[in-house]
Amino acid sequence: MFAIHEVPIEDTFAEAFPMTACRLLITAATASWAQIAAQQATGYAASVIGCDAEAGIERELHPDETPDGRPGVSVLLFGFSRDALLKAVLNRVGQCVLTCPTTACFNGLPVDKARALRIGGGLRFFGDTFQISKLLEGRRFWRIPTMDGEFICEDYFGTVKGVAGGNFLILGETQQAALTAAESAIQAIGAVPGVIAPFPGGVVRSGSKVGSRYKKLKASTNDAYCPTLRAQVTSALPTGVGAVYEIVLDGLDLASVEQAMRVGIRAACRPGIVRITAGNYGGKLGPFHLQLHQLFRE
Repeated sequence: MFAIHEVPIEDTFAEAFPMTACRLLITAATASWAQIAAQQATGYAASVIGCDAEAGIERELHPDETPDGRPGVSVLLFGFSRDALLKAVLNRVGQCVLTCPTTACFNGLPVDKARALRIGGGLRFFGDTFQISKLLEGRRFWRIPTMDGEFICEDYFGTVKGVAGGNFLILGETQQAALTAAESAIQAIGAVPGVIAPFPGGVVRSGSKVGSRYKKLKASTNDAYCPTLRAQVTSALPTGVGAVYEIVLDGLDLASVEQAMRVGIRAACRPGIVRITAGNYGGKLGPFHLQLHQLFRE
């Protein structure tokens, strides 16, 4: 079996699927306030199974990288459709960015108005007729009065058809070994542009399978990878595995997700890890099949 640092990599694939994505550039008077707004705006956005979007912080932005020359944070959001994403972004910017001291919000992707999200234009009504629009170099911005000055928000935000659900599973001897490897993977993935790991801290303890014995549930615990259920189910765990963590990745394109998986898997292959594998549903969930061995042949 192919191995990295003596950690076997299973010959399987991660199954991913298309989602509509956008990028927000959130700025503020200080890096701290920009970070607070970004954290709030990406809260409760781990999985579209139960959330309105999948979202996460892509990276911090230097003032030289932002439209208004202030510190900022780049945020990526993903939804199953343009309409679903529009609703989620309007709510999250309106409730979490507009309300945060000193912030502004700008588009971070090329704009095709046929597929764009109108965010500033949707939020302008909060200005109660006192809002003002301004056109700069073909881009329209809305200035909405607030009690600390004004909130500036770009009118249109571009979208792309991104890739969601790239993943790999880290099988560790102990909970601590698996978690340390997962943390190393997330740190390495953080250097890859155009990718987020939307779950808390980027790490998933509650990997799921499609369906449940309870008819009302769309997904339930991935019992084949639960160490405590070895004696009750058909387990997929090799001998010596005490804990499993999953890394789930969403990206603006397939190449970004592939690169994030490569660097993440390499970083996770460390002492105390028994095996690396990936989650799929036999190829029936999504059209993107990221073969683990093929990632490293390339």
